[in-house]
Amino acid sequence: MFKRFFDWYNRHHTFQLRLATTLFVLQLVHLIWMTTNVIAFRLWGVALFPKFLDPLLAIIDYTEIPALIMVTVVYLNDVVQGHKTKRAWWFIFLLNTQWIHLFWITDEIILANFQGVAPIILPVWLSWIAILIDYLELPVMFDTVRRSLSKQKLPLAETVGE
Repeated sequence: MFKRFFDWYNRHHTFQLRLATTLFVLQLVHLIWMTTNVIAFRLWGVALFPKFLDPLLAIIDYTEIPALIMVTVVYLNDVVQGHKTKRAWWFIFLLNTQWIHLFWITDEIILANFQGVAPIILPVWLSWIAILIDYLELPVMFDTVRRSLSKQKLPLAETVGE
């Protein structure tokens, strides 16, 4: 079954890579929010992210889990193919540290902790580590975008059928 999955995946590799990249790049909105809202509030006491964009942020947040899974598969495919194995494993590690942040120290806990209203006050350094974990996806994002852009440009119909 594992082999069949990756055979199918590689037949549609360009489409899968571009879809994963698109979902993953959406996470830049989340990182901008983290910088302009959470970090700015902690450092200067002011949130700079426009409140009217919060619904957009919520929608984008729902794409994070599919993006993490799909981009992990991009690099697992490298491992299966035997290409760039150390780099692939490193990127898989960086990507999957996000689960710690998603399910343990969430953005809401960090923000509440920085505002001093969290139900359980965490050490501030732990909140900073959770923020750092969010930014660990940047090198992977850069590489995924680079890989996606280096693929020959194909119309969507051809990409799906490749």
